[in-house]
This record gives sequence, C-alpha cells and structure tokens, in this order.
Amino acid sequence: MFTFLLDVNLVGPQARHEHDSKCGPVESEFMYVRTGLDRLIGEEFEPFRGQRVILLTNQAAVSRNYTHSLDALLDFGIQVVAVFGPQHGVWGYTQDNMIEWESYTDARTGIPFYSLYGETRVPRDEWFTGADRLVVDLVDVGTRVYTFIWTMAHCLAVAERLGVPVTVLDRPNPITSREEGPNLEPGFQSFVGLFDVPLRHGRTVGEIALWLQKKEYPKLDLEVVWCEGWRGDMPFSETGLPWVPPSPNMPLESTAFVYPGSVLFEGTNLSEGRGTTRPFETIGAPWLNPWAFADELNERSLPGVFFRPVTFQPTNQKHAGQLCGGVFIHMVDPSIAAPIVTAVHILDVAVRQGGEEFHFLPPPYEYEMSRMPIDLLWGSSGLRIGLLERSDVKSLLDSFVGPHRLIPKHQTYI
Repeated sequence: MFTFLLDVNLVGPQARHEHDSKCGPVESEFMYVRTGLDRLIGEEFEPFRGQRVILLTNQAAVSRNYTHSLDALLDFGIQVVAVFGPQHGVWGYTQDNMIEWESYTDARTGIPFYSLYGETRVPRDEWFTGADRLVVDLVDVGTRVYTFIWTMAHCLAVAERLGVPVTVLDRPNPITSREEGPNLEPGFQSFVGLFDVPLRHGRTVGEIALWLQKKEYPKLDLEVVWCEGWRGDMPFSETGLPWVPPSPNMPLESTAFVYPGSVLFEGTNLSEGRGTTRPFETIGAPWLNPWAFADELNERSLPGVFFRPVTFQPTNQKHAGQLCGGVFIHMVDPSIAAPIVTAVHILDVAVRQGGEEFHFLPPPYEYEMSRMPIDLLWGSSGLRIGLLERSDVKSLLDSFVGPHRLIPKHQTYI
C-alpha cells in the first residue's frame, strides 16, 4: 500500500528539480504544462548524447507539438537500438484485450520493435544487449488495471538486474491526482494489478516508477524527468497538451474519467461500449430497458454524473449486432464525480433489474485462467459476492471503496 513519505532525494543526484516544482499543487513559472519529453526536447536530449537507448513507448507519447518521442530522439541524433511496446502495440493497432502482437523490425527506421504483450510480457535479457539506458515514455490513465504501468514494472525489474539505468519521462495523470476505490488484496495479483495500489491510483507514471523503485527495485538507477506546470487538480483539458488516444478504446479525455469504474463491466455480460464510438461511457445489454435503467440510476443522485437512456448496437465484442438498452454516462462535473462509486451503482441496478439475465463472466482474462475477471479487476472477491448477495449498496461501498480524495503530494507520497 502507499505508505511512505516523500524524499526528494529518491531519484539521486541527477534529479532535475525539487518535487514541489514538478507535479505538486504549486504555481509554475511556465504558462503551460511541459512533459518530460518536452523538457528534454528543449535540452536537445543532451543527457543522452553518446548513449545507446532503448525506448518503451506507444503512439500516444507525443510532444505538445505532436512529435513522437521516437522521432524526437532520432531527430536529435540519439541512437535508439530498440523499441519496447506495451499492450495494443507501439502504434496502438490491436483493438481488444488479449489480442497479442508480434515483435518485428520497423521498416521505416530499421529498429527492432519488441512486443511486451505477446509471447512474453517481460523483456528478455538479450533485448538489452548493447544498451546504455532504458527510456520510458508512456501515457497512463490513472487506473490500476491499465496495463502500461505493469509493463513498465517488468522493464524496471530487468533493468535493475542487468544494471541498466532508466529514465522515465513524466506526464500528467489525465484524471487528476485523486485516489478512489479498493486496494489490491493478497492473492489477486495479475497483469491488471501487479502491486497494491488503489483502483484509481492518483499518480503520474513518474511517481509510480519512483514508488516501484522504493518498494521493489531498490538497486535500480532511476531518474525521472518530471512534468512541469501541472497541478494535481488540473484536468487534462487545461494542460494545453494534445490528447492522443493511448489505446484504441480510450478515444477521449472523458473516456479516461469514467474508465476506473467502467472497466469493471469487462468482468460482466454488460457491454462496456466496445464496438461503439463511445466505449466505457456507453453501458448496457439486450435485456435492459434503457429508460427504467436510467431513471433508477438518476434517482440515486450520484455526484457529478447524469445517466441518459440510450439504445445502441455494438459492431464487435459483447452483443455484437444486437440492439442493447442502457445508459450513456455523462460526467457533468468530473471534479466531484466518483467513477468507481458510479460503476458500483450501475452494477447494483443491473443485477436487480436483470435478474437471471445478468452474470459475471468466467475466466480467462488477461492471462489468468482460474480467477474470476471481476475479482481481478476489483482486487478481491468482495464486490462480486456482495452484489450476488444483494447487499445494501451503501454498505458495500463503505466496506470496499476508499476515500475520493486529492492527495497533496508535497506532504505525502505513495
């Protein structure tokens, strides 16, 4: 769990500036947010001169001027010897969960692109041959089950063992630094949750990397190039940065805001909107009456959200080609909305209105062959058991959902 206090010396003597001036809730000298990538572009990647670099990235890792991190490195003459790619591929072309991609040599650059979502999810030692540094530039969406931070964790583990230094280029958490939801209970670790963080973890990629170094990889030579000008309560729309979908079903900033809760529907026979233009915001099933569903949810007066009745027909995945009834989740005020609380209420109403039509999906899910997908997503069996027993939803939430709070990172650290 997140328990230790911040020590700004954790990144060592090469730390680029103090914690309070990187991602904490303080005034910035800059008029806009600069990511770690933007900062190094401004320095013409001087720290990497003469080094052979491996880059862990995907298509969303662009500068404020839309230059991809790989192209930026190459443009400044940095020798990139390999590229590691997470789920969905370096360029984000595999649509769904559990669709693997194979390593290949990139025709444009001649650089080997190694898949970390396929035959292996842990980089092989030989892929680091000849490398002086691993550079990580990934866009996360602030949710434990989004696999990119765990791909990074696997890479950090190998880099520590091989003695390869790591530089993480920090980026804002697009759904702010608020925490929400349950922690991961022992026995429920998986590729959608390797270590114990809240379901909505409230941290940037750089902060997760620093926490992993402290907790798991103490001998890792880690530097974080922090984003500048970002406050923990700042939504992505205020950063001035371009939104590039980090995965095919994360098209918009609004998708990212509902995702910490709506991802739970992957463990059920409710459609989470895959195969529609608004995945994770469009929720339903063929056996739901959209007006009755929306009415009961709106009667609960959940903060910051409104449920609009919809009918939709997914083109792929669950209920493909079938007419579904359900709701569209409008986050009318993301600053007070609690997406995980919202999703638990949606599940509660779906169980009560769906009766025998509703069910939790069986394994496999994300390389786990025995445990229920909903349990892996939630981090325990508590939610599934509580819903099946028709527990009072308020009691269920009080038992399992932690505070929806903004963490002042200048005072505490994960």
